[in-house]
Amino acid sequence: MSSVDILVPDLPESVADATVATWHKKPGDSVERDEVLVEIETDKVVLEVPASEAGVLDAIVEDEGATVLSRQILGRIRPGASGDKPAAEPAKAAEAAPAAQAAPAAAAEESNDALSPAIRRLIAEHDLDASAIKGSGVGGRITREDVEAHLANGGKKAAPAAEAAPQPALSARSEKRVPMTRLRKRVAERLLEAKNSTAMLTTFNEINMQPIMDLRKQYGEAFEKRHGVRLGFMSFYIKAVVEALKRYPEVNASIDGDDVVYHNYFDVSIAVSTPRGLVTRFCAT
Repeated sequence: MSSVDILVPDLPESVADATVATWHKKPGDSVERDEVLVEIETDKVVLEVPASEAGVLDAIVEDEGATVLSRQILGRIRPGASGDKPAAEPAKAAEAAPAAQAAPAAAAEESNDALSPAIRRLIAEHDLDASAIKGSGVGGRITREDVEAHLANGGKKAAPAAEAAPQPALSARSEKRVPMTRLRKRVAERLLEAKNSTAMLTTFNEINMQPIMDLRKQYGEAFEKRHGVRLGFMSFYIKAVVEALKRYPEVNASIDGDDVVYHNYFDVSIAVSTPRGLVTRFCAT
């Protein structure tokens, strides 16, 4: 039987082209009818392209990152054939050696960056640890089937934030650059336009400061004797900001061209009133 083309679906109105985001299968893999084969990304949405026939993925015509048009051929399926299926995980896989469990946090972050938006959302919904999921897609990518199999085997949950690996020392200040997806670039452009053309408002939230008041009362006198200054609230504010940035690294990132730059350090600026005027100093952490 002749091969069946995998086509780019009709794109939304006003969208001229799309980008191939993630292939969930590689040539030679078995596919089921309606199984998601590839995700394509436009400026507005991420579209899933399912298999129209059961069989084997015969070829990938457009690789990840390629720009494609509506109804363009992405790949081909050989209907009715049988191909390679991912080997079943042994029962002892969950009992990996401690050395294997101690993989560097940087490697886990790099793996997360390669996840498609749909897979990242699925992992977040189930609060899973992406580094514990074995990917069977192209280049070891994690597919929807990998996540579902991980859940069926009692998947490992993500570690609490308090147990995160310690941050590198100040001398090891480094950054990680991650190219933005097409959709994310368009969202960033629109948000910047909104910021520059609309009035920005500040949100106020009430919090319970009594624990901080108690700490100041308990240690304030000893702190002043040791350092010669009173224990104010600013130190607690900075501590809270740094802990929040550790928990949500996206807030500690910046955009440089088409890249998102994640910083592994935390510099907090503080405005100080002096006889010469307002001076902004920063604390490097």
